[in-house]
Amino acid sequence: MAEPRIVILGAGPAGGATAMGLRHLGYAVELVSDWRRFAAVEGVSQRVLDGMRHAGLSRALEQAAVPARRRVDWNGSRQQLNQEFLLDRQLFDRALREDLRHAGVTVIEGRVRDVENTALGHRVVLDGGQVLQADFLVEARGRQAPLTANRLRGPESVSLLNLWQGEAGEPLSAVESLDDGWAWMARLADGRCYWQITLDSSTSSLPPRAQLPAYCAQRRQQSALACELFGEHVGVLAELHARSSTAILAGDCVGDTWLRVGDAAMAVDPLSGNGIFQSLSSALQAPAVINTLLRHPQRAALAKRFHQERIEQLFLRFARIGRDFYAQEQRGIDQPFWAPRRSWPDDQPIHAAADFRQLRVDRRPVIRDGLIDEAEVVVGPDQPLGIWHVQGVELAPLVHGLQAGQQLEALLSNRPVAQQSMLRAWLVAQGYRG
Repeated sequence: MAEPRIVILGAGPAGGATAMGLRHLGYAVELVSDWRRFAAVEGVSQRVLDGMRHAGLSRALEQAAVPARRRVDWNGSRQQLNQEFLLDRQLFDRALREDLRHAGVTVIEGRVRDVENTALGHRVVLDGGQVLQADFLVEARGRQAPLTANRLRGPESVSLLNLWQGEAGEPLSAVESLDDGWAWMARLADGRCYWQITLDSSTSSLPPRAQLPAYCAQRRQQSALACELFGEHVGVLAELHARSSTAILAGDCVGDTWLRVGDAAMAVDPLSGNGIFQSLSSALQAPAVINTLLRHPQRAALAKRFHQERIEQLFLRFARIGRDFYAQEQRGIDQPFWAPRRSWPDDQPIHAAADFRQLRVDRRPVIRDGLIDEAEVVVGPDQPLGIWHVQGVELAPLVHGLQAGQQLEALLSNRPVAQQSMLRAWLVAQGYRG
């Protein structure tokens, strides 16, 4: 049997993590890489850095992540929060390609012109005329990926990113709420400055594109926080890039010979959290899904269910996180920008209240040995997809036993002390009171 030809469109964190995972499973991978059109920096947490290291992107992190102090002006109060890390995306993207090449991924520089689905697979045509044939296609071009017909969209948002050169100084980042939106800003040690304002694209009265740099400069000058961060350079006419920041959930994210990851599957509002973390969350599961679809087609329905359900749950989770951040701003509660975002996508809490009585054991898809398999998991209000194990210890036998009337001490007696403590803590977190 010939080895399947796998092509990944997009060399961002989602495409890169998927490629690294597939190489770890022994697959040959071709990845099409189109360079970012503009410089950018992103604020990321330690959890994001840990996730990228787990995905094998260590070289990229070493060259691109810089710690910075972070300030927050929200709902009329100022806070100095723990540091975040500023990720220079140009350095990161360049080093990510080196990580991929070092792992044996074939990186093809080019821009996708057309994708055709045929009886023989997928035909990818690049701008230079090169044609790639794929048995399996991974769509990882982020918001540049073609939209699906049955997508779910949040309130329409646009972000205006400004970039300019200021004075060198301590790396800093900040975020502030405004009457008609919110702004994120950062300064790197070498003086590169970034300021991005996010507005409602359906209600904002923005000037023509040629006047946007002056409009943004005026908005920065009206912000005490921006003046403090950027000093005398706050009002310069900066390079400007406008981009959509509407939360979008693609409809179908997986088929028998294709799969969507990262922002191509679920692009969230930037206030919901870091885009790289969301991209990794969906991409880290993708290799096992692809491996199952290629090697065990009899499990195709299980693998597709696994990927689709987790994409949808991730999207709703991050959408609700963004909703609750928006709800913290009380000053503009009835303003066109704030009102719809305080209630979208629903009124469900991010976390449901713990109640051990509502836990049940069900068979659900899980990742086992690089494949999607089925196992007994514990399902509850806060974990609708189920929890299989904690630190390698399966939970279903424990819950089964307790629900059947067995004593906890008897169920734990043959386990090491450390595992007993861990399982007790987990039960308490689920509302178990003995």
